[in-house]
Amino acid sequence: MSKIPEEFLPPKELWPEYTVPEEFGPLPEKINLGYEFLDRNIEKGFGNKVAVKFQDKEVTYNELKRDSDKLANSLKKLGIGEQDRVALRGTNTPESIITNFAIMKIGAIPVPLSPLWSHHEIAYAVNNSVSSAIFVSVPLLPAVEKAAPSFDSKIPIIVIGGNASETEAKGLYSYKNLVDSGDENLEYTYVSPEDIGVLLYTSGTTGAPKGAVHFAKELIYEADIVGKYVWKFGESDVLGGAAPVSFAAGYGTFAIIPFRNSGTISLIGKFKPEEMMETIQKHKITILTGLPTAYRKLLEMKDFDSYDISSVRMCTTGGDALGVETFNAWKEKTGIQIIEGLGATEMVHLVTSNAVAKTPNPRSIGLALPGFKLAIFKETGEICTTCTHPGEIGLLGMKGPTGALYWRPYIDNGRLLKEQQARVKNGWNILGDAVYQDLDGFVYFVARDSDVIKSSGYRIGPAEVEDVIKKHEKVKDCGVVGVPDPVMGEKTKAFIVLEEGVEPSDELTQEILDFCKEYIAVYKLPREVEYIDALPRTATGKLLRRMLRNRQK
Repeated sequence: MSKIPEEFLPPKELWPEYTVPEEFGPLPEKINLGYEFLDRNIEKGFGNKVAVKFQDKEVTYNELKRDSDKLANSLKKLGIGEQDRVALRGTNTPESIITNFAIMKIGAIPVPLSPLWSHHEIAYAVNNSVSSAIFVSVPLLPAVEKAAPSFDSKIPIIVIGGNASETEAKGLYSYKNLVDSGDENLEYTYVSPEDIGVLLYTSGTTGAPKGAVHFAKELIYEADIVGKYVWKFGESDVLGGAAPVSFAAGYGTFAIIPFRNSGTISLIGKFKPEEMMETIQKHKITILTGLPTAYRKLLEMKDFDSYDISSVRMCTTGGDALGVETFNAWKEKTGIQIIEGLGATEMVHLVTSNAVAKTPNPRSIGLALPGFKLAIFKETGEICTTCTHPGEIGLLGMKGPTGALYWRPYIDNGRLLKEQQARVKNGWNILGDAVYQDLDGFVYFVARDSDVIKSSGYRIGPAEVEDVIKKHEKVKDCGVVGVPDPVMGEKTKAFIVLEEGVEPSDELTQEILDFCKEYIAVYKLPREVEYIDALPRTATGKLLRRMLRNRQK
């Protein structure tokens, strides 16, 4: 890690405890991530196997290797090398996958940038990461061009797609020309497993994006664990979904885990129910992954049954509460259980999953993945030995081969140094997920700790209340938050979107509250209801409760 300034990482006494999964053993002293994730598949005899399906295009492992080698040599000519950061703001295309491997092959560090970010956030991440170049797909170029004047230094902007001549006429670099002009004979740059493998940024929904450092060893171990124990890859499996490959969840899903397991991925540009169903049918997807919102939108399709999705053997989800209603509706419609799990940008990818349970528990986010340990912590920092039912909620602590380590913690008045101190305690990663755990080890997600409603001594999970309200026939959508109350500390407030044609009234409010009494304790009932036209959600469908809370200010 000689090329990374010491002050770019927290002091070692604040690092999490990293463990080595016994069954996967220690790694060699020197590795190349491009080889580990891509080229080793060719040595295993999978060179002619389709690695990526995109629309009508199929790309083999041999083709990925050829183009990533050529691009890697062109990056070397641009002066980019070991442990340099290279930003990637790509759409879900084979070219984005090739770019990721090319960066890895020269020992550089991929820095995925969300396709949803504004130009301010792009500039912040490029400067914060001290990136030496940025790749960007044509549809996402305008925001990068707008951000470029704010970059701390002039760096190569490499454009994926579009007309190469027009790109270069603007003073930018053409991805196509770099690949075409690159030498096919590449000499790997080897790094230590302790060197940085990727720099993942959080969404930035509560301030500036936070850079999460992950060492090369973390990527390999996480890919091995998830590939074997969650998706259980076989040679014929095709993994599909719509998560952005240039953002944390999609990066793990489509850029590393399948390739470590000799799998095939199916990419679509953006989630649209019809396109997703058509792609499942066309690409014969066997493993489908997506946010709970995606499954709900698919279930709403009137022509759902007209598509042949019989190839699908497994469905997985995370990132937001699935809910028993969605679980049951999907199982009834398809015969397949949706496997829920919990992950975090700070942990690379998944930490828990129902996939490792003999009998999945639809109300839970599963058990700890092999290689990880879990503990529930009280607010005082002590391990809670009694958080075994909904009334006893604590914070989830995780320890394993991945961990939370924030990039450049000393800048911005030590913002992320304080975050590091708060998130890592005695080697445990405590990221703010409020949960409880039953005696069988199943973990039940309640909310982000900041979303938990603390009312009259009770701790109330908003998702549980939302699930009940959404069962009412006149309710289309619902978001629940805690709002300040001088007596209770916080009171539960529900923001409700009604079905088309239904008018709000005091009588309807009482009807909904009476309905809720049949399912949840009285102390969890909303004390206030507000009817709104739509809930604030991210482009991927996650509910933004902080925006609901802000309506009170």
